[in-house]
Formats: sequence, C-alpha cells, structure tokens
Amino acid sequence: MMSALSNLFAALPGRRPDELVTELLAAPGLRVERIVSTGQASPPGVWYDQEWNEWVVLLSGSARLRLEGEPSARAMAPGDFINIPAHRRHRVEATDPREPTIWLAIHYR
Repeated sequence: MMSALSNLFAALPGRRPDELVTELLAAPGLRVERIVSTGQASPPGVWYDQEWNEWVVLLSGSARLRLEGEPSARAMAPGDFINIPAHRRHRVEATDPREPTIWLAIHYR
C-alpha cells in the first residue's frame, strides 16, 4: 500500500465558528487527529469526559486547558503536550484568536 505525503500545516482554515477536526489515521484502539482551533473554547460549563485516553501536543498557537479539580487552567505553548486519561474531565478554556492553534491528538484505548 502506498502512503500519501501530507503536511500538518497545510490547508489551514480561516476563522470559523467551530474547530476543524481531521482524522489522519485510524486503527483498532487508535485514532490520530489534527485539530485546528481559531479562537474556540469549550462552551461554558461543558466538561469533556471521554471513553478513551488522549495524548495531545500543541504544534502552533496557544491554548489554556483545564483539568477538573485543578485550581487554574494550564497555559499551553508550541511543543507542550499532555496525556489525559480516560474519564479525566477537561475543557479548553481558550485558544488563540489571532493565529491558528494546531493540535495533534492521539486517542487510544
């Protein structure tokens, strides 16, 4: 099988009302996504509670990520990564409205 060459920084959207999520790879128990945020945040009071683990790295832009039970959000800059265990409630408090915030998310069981 031939693999196509692609680039995580290609085809970036302009400002939009929702994040752009692109699945890059899927296999049993594994999903890799590129997420592009353009100023989005989790809706007020909404916490994500996922059935799977998520390892995420910020490639560009900036964000504030809050894990439930922590006193404040974690500021994230390019190169920062975190592993969020399944059912660890979390939310995105903010992403950079001036430039695309690009995440690489690896969801695994």
